[in-house]
Amino acid sequence: MAPPVRGSAGRPVRRPRGGLIVAQVTARPVRLGALPRTLHPGAWWIWALGLATAASRTTNPVLLALIIAAAAFVVARRRGDAPWAVAFRLYLWLGAVIVASRLLFRVVFGGGGGTHVLFTLPSVPLPEFAAGIRLFGPVAAEELLAGLYDGLRLAAMVICLGAANALANPKRLLKLVPAALYEAGTAIVVALSVAPQLAESVLRVRRARRLRGGSGTGVRALRAILLPVLADALDRSLTLAAAMDSRGYARAGATPRRLPGVLVVAGLIGVCVGVYGLLDATTPRVLGAPVLLGGGAVAVTGMLFGGRQISRTRYRPDRWGAAETVTALCGVGTGALLFATASLDPANLYPSLSPLAWPTLGPLPAVAITLAALPAFVTPPPS
Repeated sequence: MAPPVRGSAGRPVRRPRGGLIVAQVTARPVRLGALPRTLHPGAWWIWALGLATAASRTTNPVLLALIIAAAAFVVARRRGDAPWAVAFRLYLWLGAVIVASRLLFRVVFGGGGGTHVLFTLPSVPLPEFAAGIRLFGPVAAEELLAGLYDGLRLAAMVICLGAANALANPKRLLKLVPAALYEAGTAIVVALSVAPQLAESVLRVRRARRLRGGSGTGVRALRAILLPVLADALDRSLTLAAAMDSRGYARAGATPRRLPGVLVVAGLIGVCVGVYGLLDATTPRVLGAPVLLGGGAVAVTGMLFGGRQISRTRYRPDRWGAAETVTALCGVGTGALLFATASLDPANLYPSLSPLAWPTLGPLPAVAITLAALPAFVTPPPS
């Protein structure tokens, strides 16, 4: 007697008289976000802008280091193998250069504004027209810490934007640009994809040199790498231009009138003024939320009028699901919690330098860091 045939769920399968085996397949539940797919690029950019906004609201080195760590952790878990995903390490190096340059700036142009003098460098006398500027001299701990805090804040903002570049496909961002700003969006997307393409070219040239037995170091190695990288970037640009020309790019559609362009530019200027009014506490309140809302309304109106005059097809538009919503809310929540902390406990976000005090981490910033790292677990793995 033949052994019973079992199905995928381990249950016996009924064998009919005709000899055919009919398997009873039991559907297994699939977890939300378990299937690999590419996340919507807009969700990653909203998340990254929320983290960058949170980093701009504090000089606490502990909080800034945790924001950088959260961004790097999400990138490590959710980046793919695309060329732009490899460029994140360049942003990390850029952040380190920013911090080092700010510290060097404090040392060179006088860092003696404090009571805790660490060391003294020989000062350089300057002419009378450079009064108020000092080169070298005593270096105090307060000035070095101030430079470290400012540099770390700027580095954290750059790294957060680099995380968005590493996670979001820059070419798919072009689909999200309104039709009225399609040409400007093309230039922005090309500018954002320069660093990832250069990073991929550097890796490919270095790999080719190792295969050929190249062992030069220093300036000779830099020259041997730089010239092929520039040549490769030029070849890619020519190939992209030929591909766009063969597809008839920018040949169809009506030219938008001047009124939509004027409305869009005026609205974007109003948005910039409104954002500055919200971030700067010294400006009048009229330049804050009212100008921001009015500028946004004018810009949207101009985009709607301009979009009606341009016909553009869209192939396989990106869908927005639950994972995208959660990712965007995590970024917005991180920035909102830092804004709330600035009103409730500003001393936690701005450690004291006179007198010197150890930076601490409060409960609201801790929750914000948790939200920042949450997309590493709730988003689907990259396809």
